[in-house]
Formats: sequence, structure tokens, C-alpha cells
Amino acid sequence: MTTTPILASLAVGQDIGSRSVDVTRTDLVKYAGASGDFNPIHWNEAFATGVGLPGVIAHGMFTMGAAVQLVTDWAGDPAAVVDFQTRFTKPVPVADTTGSPEPGAAIEVSGAIGALNAEAGTARVDLTVVSAGQKVLMKAQAVVRLV
Repeated sequence: MTTTPILASLAVGQDIGSRSVDVTRTDLVKYAGASGDFNPIHWNEAFATGVGLPGVIAHGMFTMGAAVQLVTDWAGDPAAVVDFQTRFTKPVPVADTTGSPEPGAAIEVSGAIGALNAEAGTARVDLTVVSAGQKVLMKAQAVVRLV
């Protein structure tokens, strides 16, 4: 059972946790089906490299969703997230590991309280999102309504 954080007990700079999200090409195909984004850069190696990418890359919205999951788990309620914004800085290449237990990529996410607004009853969570040693999202910030 997740306990909802109490706004009054939080402090700027406080760590909310971290997680690693393993990504496979199968995950990308499933996401394409769910989102309707069938752009071949997300599943076809030859096409992706043909347009100058390092290979198949994760959908940007997949990466955003993987990142914000840390916040929704911490808050205990996805509806508590009232705003989430970021800038995409680097793609997340996903290697073909078909037949291997290894993921094609990992997205590392950590979060800390960036700001508190007692009047609005919100906390801003600043996320650090890295894959293969590179920041893939910048200014990733989620605003969470708390009591």
C-alpha cells in the first residue's frame, strides 16, 4: 500500500527515489500499437539508420511515460500529477536483443522536490532522466497536488 506524501512534511531538495526502466524492442512495438504511432524509426533498424539515427529509438512519449511513473508511484495516485513538462534532448536507442534476456536499453530516472507551493497545495518534482550515460530529457518537471 502506497502512502500519499504530505505537503507539509516535504522539503526542497528531498529525494523521492529512483528507478531503472528496461526497454526492449517488443516494448516499442506494444507501445506503437497502444499509441497508434507506427513510425518505422521505432521498429525498423534499416529505416532508422537510413534517416541518420543511431538505430531504432524509443518513442518520446514512451520515454516521458517511463519517467513520470516514478512520480505517480511516489504520489500514490496518477491523478495527483496536474502538470508534466519536459524537453527532449537525446533519443533513446534500443538495441535488438531478440532471444536474449538483456534489455535493449535502460532509462534511469531519479527525482527530487524542486519547489513547494503551500497556497496551491502542490509540489514540483524535478526529474533526472538518463540513458546510456546521457540526459535524454531536460527540465523534466511534474507538478503534484498534495494535501
